[in-house]
Formats: sequence, C-alpha cells, structure tokens
Amino acid sequence: MDTIILADYLSTRLDRSRGEPMYRQVLEHMQQAILSGELPPGMKLPSSRTLALDLGIARNTVLHVYDQLTAEGYVTTTTGSGTYVADTAPREAAITRAEPDTPRKPCMISRRGERLVGHAGVSPKQWGAFMPGVPDVAEFPARTWSRLQARLWKKPNPELLTYAPGGGYRPLRRALADYLRVARSVKCAPDQIIVTTGIHQSIDLSVRLLTDVGDRAWVEDPCYWGARSVLEASGLTLAPIPVDDEGLNPSARDMEKPPRVALVTPSHQYPLGMVMSLARRRALLEFARQHSVWIIEDDYDSEFRYGSRPLSSLQGLDDAGQVIYVGSLGKMLYPGLRMGYMVVPEHLVETFRVGVAELYREGQLMQQAILTEFILDGHLTSHVRRMRGLYGERREILINAIRARFGDTLAVRGDEAGLHFVLELPGEADDRAVTAQALGAGVVTRPLVNYYMKEADARRGLMLGYACVPNEQIAPNFSKLAEVIERELTAPKQRIRQQA
Repeated sequence: MDTIILADYLSTRLDRSRGEPMYRQVLEHMQQAILSGELPPGMKLPSSRTLALDLGIARNTVLHVYDQLTAEGYVTTTTGSGTYVADTAPREAAITRAEPDTPRKPCMISRRGERLVGHAGVSPKQWGAFMPGVPDVAEFPARTWSRLQARLWKKPNPELLTYAPGGGYRPLRRALADYLRVARSVKCAPDQIIVTTGIHQSIDLSVRLLTDVGDRAWVEDPCYWGARSVLEASGLTLAPIPVDDEGLNPSARDMEKPPRVALVTPSHQYPLGMVMSLARRRALLEFARQHSVWIIEDDYDSEFRYGSRPLSSLQGLDDAGQVIYVGSLGKMLYPGLRMGYMVVPEHLVETFRVGVAELYREGQLMQQAILTEFILDGHLTSHVRRMRGLYGERREILINAIRARFGDTLAVRGDEAGLHFVLELPGEADDRAVTAQALGAGVVTRPLVNYYMKEADARRGLMLGYACVPNEQIAPNFSKLAEVIERELTAPKQRIRQQA
C-alpha cells in the first residue's frame, strides 16, 4: 500500500454520519492496518498536510493521529525525514513454533480460580423479598448523611483526600472503640482498630498475615460462603466443624489436629442462628491458648437482637490475645458504604497497620470522616435502635404468614436475631429446586444446603431475609413462595407412588 492508496483506504472506511469523532476513526483504522500488515513496516506515511487534504479533514486531526500512533509505538518519526510504520511483529525468541496441525492450547484459569467460580454463592440479585442479609437501605437517613458530607466537603482537609494511614482515620477508630466497648463488650483501645472495606477484606488480611498456604482452618459447617471462599482462595486446608444448639462442636478427633486458624460466628451463627454457649466459648479460648490457634470472630449482625440485649463478644473473654474480632457497618447503615473494622491484639497492631497499607493502599478518608461525625452525633445509635424495631415488626409479619399457611409443619430457626431466619424443609425436599422456581416467580431466597461443605450432613431449608421487604409486601410475596414450597412438598410423595 503506497501513500496514495492510504488515503483511498481510509476514505472507504470513514463514516462521516457517525457520532464518533473523525480523529478516533482515522486512528483506529490506521492501527488495524498496521497490525494486519496492510501498512507494512518501514513504509513512509504521507505528510499530515497531504493526508488531511486527501481526506478532506483538518490537518490538526491528522497531527493528533500521528502523535498518538507515535506515543503507542505504531510509527516512528525522524526529524527532517518523515513518519514511518514501525516493526511491531513479535520477536522470534518470544514465539514457540508448534508442529503443523497442532491445536493451540487455550489459556486457562487456575485450579483455585475454577473452584472459586464453580462454587460461588454470590447472587446477581441483591435486593427484594426475601434476600437474606440485606438491610432496608431506603430507610437510611440520607439527609443527615448528606448534611454531614456537605459540611466536610465545603472546605475539605487535604489530608482527607490522600491515602489512608495504616489502620484508618484515627478519630473514627476512637469512635468505633468507644462504641464497641459499650455495645459489644469488646476490650480495645483506638490503636487496636483497623478500618477495612468489610468482613471479606478483614478475613483476607488476617489469613495473609497469620497463616501459610496449606495451613489447616476450622470453619463452621454450615457457614457463610463468602468467608469460606476467602479462606479457600488463600490456599488453606478447610476442616468443616459441625454446629449444634450450643454452636461450634469439634469432636475429639478434630481436636487431635489443631488448626492454625478458626473462623466462628459465636453471637449469631451464620446461617442457623444459634448462640455459642459460655462453656463452649471458654473451651474454644482455652484450646486456642494451648495450641496457638488464631480465632477470627465474625460479629456480622449481632446488633439486631429481638427481645433481649445484644450478647457480649467472644473477644471480651480473651485474655491470651488470640482473637481477631471483625465486623461491618454495612448491615447497620448500607452495604454500598463498604466500611468494616477489625480489632487486633495489641502485639499485632503494627503488623496489621503495615499489612493493610502495603496490600490495599487504603483511602476513603472522607467517607471515614463523615462516618465519624455520624457516630459522634449519636445518629448511628438512634438509627440502629429504630431499625431494630422495624426489622422486628417485619420478622413477626413473615413468621405469622408462615404459620397461617403451614401451621407448625415447617419450623422457623434462628429468628432471635439478625436480618434473616431459616425456614426448615423436610429432609427429602429439594431446597435448590424451590429456590430456582421461586426466583422464576420473582422471589429471592437461598437454599440452606449450599452453606454446607458436607452435603450429606446438610439440613434442607430456605434462607429468608425480611429486613429489606416493606411490611405490606411480605405476605403477598410469601404467598408466591408458599405455592412453590407446596408443590415441592407433594413431589416426593408422587415420586414414591410412581416407583411403587
């Protein structure tokens, strides 16, 4: 292709009726021609003035195109000589020659990537009846937050617009320490608080700093799929430990192989909802002390208890510095805030400060400053109190709808706290099938079986979240779900008759 043909080549491809700028069109077509070899290496390009006249466009447009091609390595420019197509072909040393007809081996994701994606629990829908674990963000006091935000942005402190110091905004850490001491009986000083983006990052940072690939980790069975995914992706060997009515219940055989880390939800087991008894808490702490086990306490939504005060944390009983306490503000405020915290033992403070800054280069200081004002002005406490009352009402409405439809046939489990409970199904029921059919009817739920690592030991049931469903929508949406459940409950009997 010579310089005269280049203008013809571009002219046949430019579309002057398109909304895309002429500069972008000329640039993309010349890039494609160079990569395909239609503009061969070493070919001299016409001057910007000549090409502009031939195409009927502004010379500045062509100059910008040539400048961009030069910057990206498509062409080279020599003063006084002109602009030439660069040699962009891969070097021979970078190419492994395959035998003719040898199929190309595609790039594949890693084995742990396959496991992560293949067993992912994340849902494409994050709102609506009966999505578990989601607060009612429509009730968030947005005007109050907006007022605090406007005040801070009116004349922003430059220090709030840069990276966060290790551990986060100190006034926020001080406010969180005061809140946790009163509300959760957590023993901590402000320096022990590490601000994170939530539970996932807190667990990820903990296992990166405290474990090595292949180390053994205890997880409750069933447990939160997101936390389990973080541990698996870190290369830990997971040991599922069953739970009973008193919480984590390791056997003598389990205790013969002490783990490096144990992840527990003692104040409100996820997803079944039981509380770890004081005897089990003391036994776990003593076991951890004797065998140098790190305990990660996930205190994910214990602020919302109905009929009793929130329970004290496991960390508050820890005298050996073995507990990493992690929590999130997403359930209390709104998930999109992406703000969490962890309380680390004093001897690990500097390690975690350096770790969080080195791995994640934290920011969001302005958001942290707004949250600080929100807490100090008493808005967090009043909002949680108000939402606890509202969620309690919705919980009652949903339980009443279940009783009206099924009586005592289906048990409700774990309804004393949190934003969801489990509606148990008979062992022969297919909770995954119910979930899929319910989604087709516009109702979101999660099958309990998906939270177990040992599916053979799994109970069948549905995770029902009530927090984000307006009062008047609970009964009609449950009616849709109930129709699906009733079809599933009759299906096993029909299969038995057919087999007979």
